[in-house]
Order: sequence, then structure tokens, then C-alpha cells
Amino acid sequence: MLNSENLKFFDNTRPEFKPYGFTIEKWTPKLMPRPDRHNEIEINLLTGGSLTYLINDRRVMVTAERLAIFWALIPHQIIQFGDDSPYYVCTIPFAQFMNWQLPSAFVNYVLKGEVVNATTNKDYHYDQYLMEAWLQDIAVGDEKHIKISIMEMCARLHRFALSSIPAVSDEYKEGDYQYSQLDIIEKMTIFVARHYKRPLKNEDIGKAVGLSPDYANTLFRKSFGMTLNQYVIQQRILYAQRRLSVSDESITEIAYEAGFNSLSRFNAAFKEKCHCTPSQYRKIYHKHVHNAS
Repeated sequence: MLNSENLKFFDNTRPEFKPYGFTIEKWTPKLMPRPDRHNEIEINLLTGGSLTYLINDRRVMVTAERLAIFWALIPHQIIQFGDDSPYYVCTIPFAQFMNWQLPSAFVNYVLKGEVVNATTNKDYHYDQYLMEAWLQDIAVGDEKHIKISIMEMCARLHRFALSSIPAVSDEYKEGDYQYSQLDIIEKMTIFVARHYKRPLKNEDIGKAVGLSPDYANTLFRKSFGMTLNQYVIQQRILYAQRRLSVSDESITEIAYEAGFNSLSRFNAAFKEKCHCTPSQYRKIYHKHVHNAS
């Protein structure tokens, strides 16, 4: 049984980017007045109802009794929920997740900002059993029990990845990263997340982590499949999408707020990523929201 006395909920005073660390908790659904960002992989398992997140440019619904996984460094905000049924939340530090050698297609899908949902609820009772066991292990606080929980979570994600992307189930990452490299990659993603709105070059990012620009770019591309510059542009576009969705600011204002130094560069980058202009995107989004309501 779920103990309502131990239920957590989003703390609006929580500093942006503050890590949760490795956690397993039970939460109660609440509307979030602002997006949350933290560099962990987040797992949700709802016992009932549904949650609707605003992630990237989309409303994403997480339904009951099915695992859902996403990269929580991508701004995510609960904007609707079905009822007050509690749900499980696990957070896995980014470097730990990357060290688990999960199928590369699965990892890439998560790191692109997608939410991976279980296709059926056939494993719900098993997943709930695991969540409760992990909760107890964390509560005990014994290092051996926590280590078992971490191994079980790793194994569960491997199985989940195989069932989520069966076409590439045997395509595993080579696993040739050193932990120190993963730590550097994590620092680069955090640095970009904090500074993408200002002029940002590879030199700035490399300097922040003590690497040459070329090596920083090579290391990042090896992990993310994109260059540092492409990642910076992606973060700026994601910010612009959010502002276009929830504000009445002019497109010019949004372009400069997002970190672009000219409207023409913003329009070109936006069209390349979103396959439409910013004004078209705003109209499409508002039409979708109106139809959904």
C-alpha cells in the first residue's frame, strides 16, 4: 500500500539544475508553476490517472501502469493530471545512466529529449514490486541493499530498452568511456544549459571543463551524436519553442532572448529543426491546444 504520509511533490523554490541524485520516491501529482531541470534520467510509474507534461514543444501524456523514462535536463513541467493517484519517481544520475551500456538507439532517443513509454501495462505489477523493494532499500540506507537496487534498476532498463526498440535490440554502446570522461560530458551539458542564452563558442565550453575546444567537441559528439554548436542551437530552439507556446512576446524578442544574434539566423535554424517558421509554429501549437480543450 502507498503511504500518503511520505508523498513528495515539486518544490517551486528548488534551484534550477540542483541534482536529486540517485533517488526512488513516491510523489503526489501537482501542477508545476514552472519547468524543472536536473541532470538525471527520470523514471515515472503511475498507479492511476495520468500526467501531462510540457516537454520540448509538446504536451506528453504519461498514463497509469506503464513505465515512462526521459532526460530531466530537458525542461519538463506538469500542466495537467487525471486524478490524485500517487506515482513513483526514480532519478538516475546522468553519468551512471551512460555507464550502464544500454542499447545505443535507446540512449540516443532519450538524449534527444524524447519520452519512452512502455507500450503495454503487462509488467505493471512487477514494476510496482520493484519500486516498493527499491523504496525499502533506500529507507534502510544500507550500502549493500542500495547496490542491489541499482543493479536491479540497470537490469530493468536493459529489458525495457529491448522491448521499447526491438529492431535494434542487439545494438549496444561500446562502453569505452572512462567515468572521468562521462563526468566531463555531464559538466558540458550543464554548462550549456546554464549559458546557451549568451554568445557561446566551443572555446568557452572547453575552457569550462579544462579541455581544448577540438577535444571537447570530439568527446561530446561521440556521446551525443552532434557537435557542441549543434547542441547549443538545439537548446536555443527548445527555449524558443517554449516561449512561442506560452507567451505573446514578439518573435524578434524571443530570438534574442534565446541567444541568437540575428533574426535571420534564428529563422533559418528554427526552420531547419522544426520544418516550419516560428510564426507557423505558434499558430499550429495554439490550434492544437484549442482543439485538445
